[in-house]
Amino acid sequence: MAEFIDLFSSRAASYARFRPTYPAAMIESLARLSPERRLAWDCGTGNGQAAVLLAAHFERVVASDASSKQLAQATPHPYVEYREASAESSGLASGSVDLVTVAQALHWFPIEAFYAEVQRVLVPNGLLAVWTYSLVRITPEIDAVVDHFYHARVGRYWLPERAHVDAGYRTLPFPFPELSSEPWASEVHLDRDALLGYVSTWSAVSRCYAAEGVDPVPELEAALEPVWPDASVRLPARWPIGLRAGRRPADA
Repeated sequence: MAEFIDLFSSRAASYARFRPTYPAAMIESLARLSPERRLAWDCGTGNGQAAVLLAAHFERVVASDASSKQLAQATPHPYVEYREASAESSGLASGSVDLVTVAQALHWFPIEAFYAEVQRVLVPNGLLAVWTYSLVRITPEIDAVVDHFYHARVGRYWLPERAHVDAGYRTLPFPFPELSSEPWASEVHLDRDALLGYVSTWSAVSRCYAAEGVDPVPELEAALEPVWPDASVRLPARWPIGLRAGRRPADA
């Protein structure tokens, strides 16, 4: 088994509180593309954001993650079974899954082993959908501050896998016949503290703190004050989503 790189367990509660959720319409569109709606597997589920949305469309959802601390923060749902498992060893029966989803986690997986597991568990014509979201967009002035923090302040603390996120997963192999997809985005209103809470969940922020012994987020807060002077004002925020979806061939 490949070594599990755990960058998020220490901030699992913040991850559950501040990470953006996903468009319900996008999840519904994936359910419509699935050959059946009996079983979905959400791999790398984290706190279950995608899994709970899938449960509105599937008889059963298995939501797995290698981090027990992340799963401890997951949202309970009667149709969702949370289990601690690696991406390459789901414990699911062969040919049993109609839809496999991976939200913001594929770049951490041992990808060839994961794809082999997907090939094993999907039904013929079953669907794999993976997605990631890029930097939040709020206003040009705020975006410039966040971008500078992302690149100049904590940029050296991003692991190489982060480049796949910035590329919308287009730099990762995807060995399934790919379907076209419309553009999607996660959209919420948030105040300044919510933005700072979201940034605090970045793996680069955690690694910066570990290396320097100083939390860099207060530096971002100070830089935001001139362009967002009233911290209580809630502004529309948008995370563009890069989605890739494809089917397991029926004769595979």
